[in-house]
Amino acid sequence: MAALAAGGANDLTMRLLADLAGKQLGQKVNIENRAGGGGTLVMPVLQQAAPDGYTIAPDAAAGVSRAMDAKLLWDPVRDTTPIIQISGVTFGIVVAAGSTFKSLDDLFAWAKAHPGELTVSTNGVGTTPHMVMDELMAKRGLNYIHVPYKGTAEQMMAVTASQVMVGINSNGFAPFVDNGRLRLLVTFGEHRTKRWPSVPTLKDLGHGIVATSPYGLAGPKGMSPAVVKTLHDAFKAAMFDPAHIAELAKYDQELSYLNSEDYGRAMREIYAAEKRAVERLNLFPHQPGG
Repeated sequence: MAALAAGGANDLTMRLLADLAGKQLGQKVNIENRAGGGGTLVMPVLQQAAPDGYTIAPDAAAGVSRAMDAKLLWDPVRDTTPIIQISGVTFGIVVAAGSTFKSLDDLFAWAKAHPGELTVSTNGVGTTPHMVMDELMAKRGLNYIHVPYKGTAEQMMAVTASQVMVGINSNGFAPFVDNGRLRLLVTFGEHRTKRWPSVPTLKDLGHGIVATSPYGLAGPKGMSPAVVKTLHDAFKAAMFDPAHIAELAKYDQELSYLNSEDYGRAMREIYAAEKRAVERLNLFPHQPGG
């Protein structure tokens, strides 16, 4: 099973999920990390793998906006077989504990007073954090320096050490917020989190943005229904295991189960929405006609 960067929330929860699913399947499920590219480096692995169920990938829909990059030779919908949707993530904007930014408005005010000097780290070009920040800044005519990182753990350490001024990513920031090393300014969900109920959402602040980037498991194109069912059933049992639910809760995540058919439909909808966003933001202007 190919996974994302080591040390992040998805990596940690997926490792536990793999162990639990392995017990259901009667064999060990190995994890191979593929960091970088905003979660897109698993796609070439799936493209090259046999559709026998022995190679699958989490978060196959992550960073699907990258698929609109004309240099890439894969499609996250066309080139995969959906297996199961597992959960969604809590995105947020964080700064170092000693930062002068106490709110999102503070961040905007500083960026306005210091054009093009604000450094903002994300988990990659074209990812949800990147596109949300780009939209927020563009609406206010503000510029910033984008600093993409390969993994959440590396990124959060950089924000903590003030190597970059702002960090935007998913649940992997939770331990740093809880231990007081980072300050969480805002989250991207529909509702405030149970973990940090005092922290507003972008929706609360009137920005009209909700982003949770649901993720699941997918395999190579052409997997047989029987293989898909075997994997679906094993991972469904694993994801509802109390140990997995407790692990998700560490990162303010909850289960968001969809079966193979419904997950495939959701991936197609996400892809269509991401395509519209990429076209609006002109993320890949080298494309024909761009």
